[in-house]
Amino acid sequence: MLFQQVLGHQKVIQHLIEAHQANRTAHAQILVSKEGNGALGLALAYAQYILCDAPTATDACGDCPSCKKNKKLVHPDVHFSYPTIGSKKISTDFIKEWRAAVLQNPYLGINEWLEAIGAENQQGNITKDECVSIVNRLSLKSTEGGYKIMILWLPEYLGNEGNRLLKLIEEPRPNTLFLLVSEQSGKILNTILSRCQLVNIPRLDDSLIATQLIEELQIPAEKAKTIAYLAEGNYNKARQLTEDMDDNNGAIFVDWLRACYQGKPREMVRWVEAIVSGKHTEKDYYIKMGRKDQIVFLHYGLYFLKEFLSLKLGGGALAVRLQQQELKTAQNMLKVIGVAQMQSLIQLFDETAFHVERNGNPRILLLDASIQIHHILRKQVIPIV
Repeated sequence: MLFQQVLGHQKVIQHLIEAHQANRTAHAQILVSKEGNGALGLALAYAQYILCDAPTATDACGDCPSCKKNKKLVHPDVHFSYPTIGSKKISTDFIKEWRAAVLQNPYLGINEWLEAIGAENQQGNITKDECVSIVNRLSLKSTEGGYKIMILWLPEYLGNEGNRLLKLIEEPRPNTLFLLVSEQSGKILNTILSRCQLVNIPRLDDSLIATQLIEELQIPAEKAKTIAYLAEGNYNKARQLTEDMDDNNGAIFVDWLRACYQGKPREMVRWVEAIVSGKHTEKDYYIKMGRKDQIVFLHYGLYFLKEFLSLKLGGGALAVRLQQQELKTAQNMLKVIGVAQMQSLIQLFDETAFHVERNGNPRILLLDASIQIHHILRKQVIPIV
């Protein structure tokens, strides 16, 4: 992977390049970011740059034998470690699946990875045997005479077994580089953290994600902006939302609030049935939502409510991240819903999404939420003192 293929993070890339060109490459580094922020792709591009036969001032050449091997994740001096399943399994047992998953999506998250290796209900782990394998692989000489690089994805899954790597990290062999890619650095052993240089990867900008969605997936601009806001810097989540998010979520959400505000049981039941089964509605934009679509819809509702709260608290139209029609709806609601009510609604949506994600009955959950929304909306608006 080339640096130019990494979404954003130009300052971090420049820092890594300058440090390497000045022979100040730290032998053990932790790239710290949130899920879907591109840290794994950044580590891959960094490894390719270091091993490139003819790097430029800004990137690897992309054409030399080393780059061609790195492009396919088959360079003999680039090793990978990641969470696996099975007490005696190590990362090399899943290398084919790893290459396929990362080449398809370098922004993948742990859940997708575990699904790719058939984990089902098993938890991923980096075991004692994996740590022994890391030590053994890095004890060998470099195949092509340059750096040996270990990219360890999600070191927070090491647990206490990570202490087996301390000596190797603290006293590495010449031209050995550890690149740890973490999404929860607070869960990494302090003994490992203290021996590594931290490289913080900032959150991806919403506008950058939206532009990438438009260019890469040909998503309409308005939808791309909404998805970017919902993704909260997670490009992997943004890609998923392009498939799961209904273009009419805004209209469906307003219909729900209107039915709940009116408090007519028949209308609330009709709305729930339209979502759960696709029946009992005359509006063309309603379609049956599966569980994943319902979760996305509830998260859309959370996004709208949080932006509305910002508007209510004086953020102004330019400060909130709502599209034109959404903003118009929010402005019409300003005199109807107070801050206390909005906070209650946000908590309700968050809890409902939580239970739907954990396989609760969506028909019961959404109908119960509808009744609670009615009671919340009908409370007297309490002005801010």
